[in-house]
Amino acid sequence: MRYLLADIEVTNPLPALEIGPDQSGAGVLVRYEDRPVTFFMVPLASGTVSSEELRTLIRDRAGAEITAESLRRELADSPPRSGNLPSLTVAICTKDHPALVERAIRGLLPIEPQLKRQEGFEILVIDNAPSDERTREIVASFTSVGASARYVREPRPGLDFARNRAIKESNSELLAFLDDDAVVDRRWIRGLEKAWAENPEAAAFTGPVLPYELETAAQILFQARGGFGSTFETRRFSADCRELRNYPCNAGCFGTGCNMVFRRSVLAELGGFDEALDTGAPLPGGGDLDIFYRILRAGFVLIKEPELFVWHEHRREHKQLRRQMYTWGLGMMAYAVRNYRSDRSNRARFRCMVLGWFRVLTRYVVSSALGRNGWKGDLAWAELWGGVVGLCGAYDRSKARVERIRRRFA
Repeated sequence: MRYLLADIEVTNPLPALEIGPDQSGAGVLVRYEDRPVTFFMVPLASGTVSSEELRTLIRDRAGAEITAESLRRELADSPPRSGNLPSLTVAICTKDHPALVERAIRGLLPIEPQLKRQEGFEILVIDNAPSDERTREIVASFTSVGASARYVREPRPGLDFARNRAIKESNSELLAFLDDDAVVDRRWIRGLEKAWAENPEAAAFTGPVLPYELETAAQILFQARGGFGSTFETRRFSADCRELRNYPCNAGCFGTGCNMVFRRSVLAELGGFDEALDTGAPLPGGGDLDIFYRILRAGFVLIKEPELFVWHEHRREHKQLRRQMYTWGLGMMAYAVRNYRSDRSNRARFRCMVLGWFRVLTRYVVSSALGRNGWKGDLAWAELWGGVVGLCGAYDRSKARVERIRRRFA
């Protein structure tokens, strides 16, 4: 079971799509004058989808978004703003994934010449407690041909240890974080320039995450359920947002850790990432939710920019996907416990958020078990069970584990 990935520019003549004999559908990114406007998935029989059939599909699935983008451009008082970025470091935090690191760096190389002409650009690879030297060798191979790539080894195991090491190692004004299994889109830097020019006071920027491939049933299932979220609407989040319930405790709506950019000075001011979150297998989540929440509670602005998007390699196996859903629930509740304790003024909102989350997940478990929502019951149950474990002392256990790690490497 595979899906074709198609990247379609609707202002050009539409192509025909060839659905192979081993493919059962397509995932379609729709662009309007290169700006992404929507992504949809559709089951299709093998064979040729003519340009006229594709036009009908896009009209039915994306007509409203295309019309809205066309009108937005027609009614705009001025062309979209853009401007030179300040210095930028792109940090790739990794552990024992040299092939993925190589792919991620190659994805950044097309934007390197442009950024080198400005105030400065660096690719910073933070190798987190590696078992060998393969990643160091990959980075050295890029450095030897003039790429602005630098390798740093962080011996303390845990993603937020690696992220905080990136804050210390970088001297740039902006610090971006990409997961090693993500590849930036060609519009990524254009999106960051636009968001920066239009929101010079913002402290954080995030963007959509789309599938790098749809080659397995697990990847197709995850993306069909919504994936990491792929809406292409510009959003501005500030300290108060009355239209969102329990704001800003519901931090999952702000973005995801595989594609986020910050003012480095703000991260330093807030004390960096909480190293008791995203600590590896025991608690591999929550660090991104926590930093988004703390940035907004500190009075800063976060921008979600549709052109600032990446392609992400989703979990290929069902077992891996089940583990991911478990960690989503675990990380969400560990983040909630952490900030429920530290932010007394928002405790009522956190209680409402947690109760609402469990209500929604319980309904999802039941409807999945009855085959009503297309989501496998074990995946919904894994996320729900992760939330239970997250509420039952996961953060405290992680804090104790992190203290032992700090003492070991002191």
